[in-house]
Amino acid sequence: MAERGDVPRLGEFLRARRALVRPEAHGMPAGTRRTPGLRREEVALLAGVSTDYYVRLEQGRDRHPSAQVVEALARALLLEDEAAAYLRDLAEPGPVRRPGRAARREYASPGLVALLDAWPTTPALVLGRRMDVLAANTLGEALFSWLGEETNVLRAVFRTPEARMFYRDWDKTAEGCIAALRAENTDPDDPLLAELVGELSLTSPEFAELWTRHDVRAKRAEIKHFVHPVVGELSLRFENLTVGGAEGQHLIVYHAEPGSRDEQALALLGSYATAPARDHAK
Repeated sequence: MAERGDVPRLGEFLRARRALVRPEAHGMPAGTRRTPGLRREEVALLAGVSTDYYVRLEQGRDRHPSAQVVEALARALLLEDEAAAYLRDLAEPGPVRRPGRAARREYASPGLVALLDAWPTTPALVLGRRMDVLAANTLGEALFSWLGEETNVLRAVFRTPEARMFYRDWDKTAEGCIAALRAENTDPDDPLLAELVGELSLTSPEFAELWTRHDVRAKRAEIKHFVHPVVGELSLRFENLTVGGAEGQHLIVYHAEPGSRDEQALALLGSYATAPARDHAK
């Protein structure tokens, strides 16, 4: 969660990302180090600032580094575009916050829901900024039937054993979910998000460890590998589309390679999903 102008979070981010940079990536000898990653003085040298100034940034004693310093730090920390944008946001002065602001709940628009329903052979969902499932078509519900009563994908990934069976690459999926959550640059005053992160930090050591890495990366098109409880192994192409006019919402679409075994399995899942309930018990 990028909190605009929040110096403690800026310091957290710098410390976390510094620990992930291997000295060899900058042509420096690794040597014997008490902690992983770069030393503070090495980041300062690479960014062209004094060590004292960089220490003030990490400790929160300097509030807003210049744009030039931010770009130099992004290069020193080997940040990709999305993480660099996140750093810029952290460094910018923001508006005065209004304490006690009510949570803003999300809804999928009726037009978007109708679009999903018009794709009977394509699993599709709408995810909100906190990774809540806001809408899903019949095949999307069938693909994610393992969610049960849970409506938040992030909570399900870290709190349910079914997720570890469903995602063949669970570790990669877990990392991607957290990085995508940060990439959304979510409203820092959102109490629902704070509640979700707090809950998972306390109940899932894996979530807590990954959250402290401060990875920032939006979900991208790729092949997802599943083990579905009804049709078994599935490899589906994943597309992540931003919903215009609904900040933070994404249209998630899955599709199989034409003529593949995955396409047949998806068709079977569709038949199962639309069959009368009594047929499932046979």
